[in-house]
Amino acid sequence: MSIPHAKPGEVIQLPLGAALSSSKTMTLAKTADMELIRLVLPAGKDIASHKVAGEITVQCLEGRVALTAAGKTQDLAAGQSLCLAAGEPHALQAIEESSVLVTILLPKHK
Repeated sequence: MSIPHAKPGEVIQLPLGAALSSSKTMTLAKTADMELIRLVLPAGKDIASHKVAGEITVQCLEGRVALTAAGKTQDLAAGQSLCLAAGEPHALQAIEESSVLVTILLPKHK
């Protein structure tokens, strides 16, 4: 079964507003170079420490999350983002019901 992703040029609604509590995490777009994921996190939800091969950005769209990476924990509120180096272990906890946009730059295979 193929998961539908946005096509080039297609508009994606990022903040979910009133639909936040009834929405699920999904991959919005995926190409050979990049993956765009909207995480939907109920308050208190933890995502254990993990790492990805590519550089990433984490942008809080709604709510508030705590992101732990590089030996420190930082709160991200709606409208705030940060970048992480490829392979940087990181964990996430939803302080409030939240949606987060994660962009992963996929490494090139030689």
